[in-house]
Amino acid sequence: MLGELFAVMAPVFFGASLGFGWVRLGHDYPVEFITRLVFNIGTPTLILASLNGADIDPGSFGRTLLGTLLVITVMGLASLAIARVLGKPWRTVILPTMFPNTGNMGLPVTLYAFGNAGFAYAITVMVSVSLVQFTFGTLLSSRSGRPLRSLARTPVVYAILIATAMLLTGTTLPAWLANTVELISGFSVPLMLITLGVSLGRIRVRNLAAGVHFSLLRIPAAALLAYAVGHLLGLPPLAQSVLVLQMSMPVAVFNYLFAQRARREPEFVAGLVLCSTLLSFVYLPVLLAVMM
Repeated sequence: MLGELFAVMAPVFFGASLGFGWVRLGHDYPVEFITRLVFNIGTPTLILASLNGADIDPGSFGRTLLGTLLVITVMGLASLAIARVLGKPWRTVILPTMFPNTGNMGLPVTLYAFGNAGFAYAITVMVSVSLVQFTFGTLLSSRSGRPLRSLARTPVVYAILIATAMLLTGTTLPAWLANTVELISGFSVPLMLITLGVSLGRIRVRNLAAGVHFSLLRIPAAALLAYAVGHLLGLPPLAQSVLVLQMSMPVAVFNYLFAQRARREPEFVAGLVLCSTLLSFVYLPVLLAVMM
């Protein structure tokens, strides 16, 4: 069991360490360019490649998407209580509470833990989180934000619509297109991990204790809530495990970017990102040992 857990966590740890070490050594890393590349090209092709011919019935796909939205919504409400415990404004705490790192950490962990079958469900969760994050998050972090316009210009939206239509109709991509999107999508997961490490290496943190307290409040609540929602919706065991795992991921780095943009205690949010990510290398193996 320990060997299996190490096999799951080692690629994530060493991938992020590459990025962390790279930026700490003073080398340049174009985070903005890489983020745009992964989000606008890598992620859409990854969605299509993962869901093309995936063995997921439309009902399970829809329930997984609904379950994700339910967990995000309830965690948003729970953030009011967490903010009070931490003595922080709810606007500072709500986004880190709602949006875990289901992309550049959640996808690799799920892939190595549950294989391609679980990865398809992980993509579904990640896309659901991203859609809400880049609409509600943009709206909350900017007075002049235009979330609907931003959403309409997001390739991920069109990729998930195409993939959903394919699942509902039983359609698959032609071989030439399937091979193309699979090839292009291959850079996504490694770049996600390296960029995560770079981001952690660049953010500045003042108060680590608050990050630890936040993680101890959020992670058990998210895991238990995801399990309950999965049971309530009757998700297949694999989909339920993936939902629990994805919702238990550390705070997404994008929450730090939103906090910077809105000028809502970005260094505090940086502490939440850093502490929850470091703690994940302790609690994720325990969670995986229970589920695998």
